[in-house]
Amino acid sequence: MPGSVTSIGDFAFSDCSGLTSVTMPGSVTSIGDGAFRYCNSLKSITIPDSVTSIGDAAFSDCSELTNIDVQPGNTEYHSSGNCLIETKSKTLIWGCNGLTSIALPYSVTSIGDWAFAGCDSLKSIAIPDSVTSIGDATFYGCSGLTSISIPNSVTSIGDAAFYGCVALTSITVPNGISFIGDYTFYDCKSLTGIAIPDSVTSIGDSAFKGCSGLTSIIIPNSVTSIGFSAFDGCDSLTSVYYVGTAEAWGRITIKSGNANLTNATRYYYSETAP
Repeated sequence: MPGSVTSIGDFAFSDCSGLTSVTMPGSVTSIGDGAFRYCNSLKSITIPDSVTSIGDAAFSDCSELTNIDVQPGNTEYHSSGNCLIETKSKTLIWGCNGLTSIALPYSVTSIGDWAFAGCDSLKSIAIPDSVTSIGDATFYGCSGLTSISIPNSVTSIGDAAFYGCVALTSITVPNGISFIGDYTFYDCKSLTGIAIPDSVTSIGDSAFKGCSGLTSIIIPNSVTSIGFSAFDGCDSLTSVYYVGTAEAWGRITIKSGNANLTNATRYYYSETAP
């Protein structure tokens, strides 16, 4: 694109099935709605730091997209998908099932709703410690994601954030998270164990439902409520390590559908569980 281009309009390259790569000049400041949607041969794209706005579904359904190079430099990156300022989209790169990895620049402070949903080839993502929040359904259906480390800078994780991440074997929940939302780890069948930090006070409805591989969990005495069916379908859950007393456990509000949790062998610890 010539240096005179300052914006890429709505659906400008939508359905350009032969387009394989895009490099934008530093003059471009905005990318419109659906600008590259259904560009099924697009394999890589470089977005300069001059871009301050990306529209809805700009790269949605780019099934062969394997590399998104987000140029660092813009100190106001913060929202969903490619994390550029004023990004409206909740489905920016939905369905980019060729994307295998992405590294976010340190200027990113939040990852928005549905940002990587449906990217079923995504195996790894580097989340910098500048990020403070992860939105609803951010990694929904990322069936290739095997592990993820969330930095302690993150203080909120949205509902259904890891819904259907069936290959996820391990995850670190950072200190500072105050609650685990509804459906957060729903159907994470490969997850075998998880430690909940003592900053968490509640576990939402169906939070771990369908985690059939989960064998153990550490629950701190800061937890006061566990939602409906939070551990329904966790048929392998045999050990619950509770950092507190039996009396304190009895004060937790545990809603219906949690037989797997309440029937598991419970171990009490006065300080930190193993």
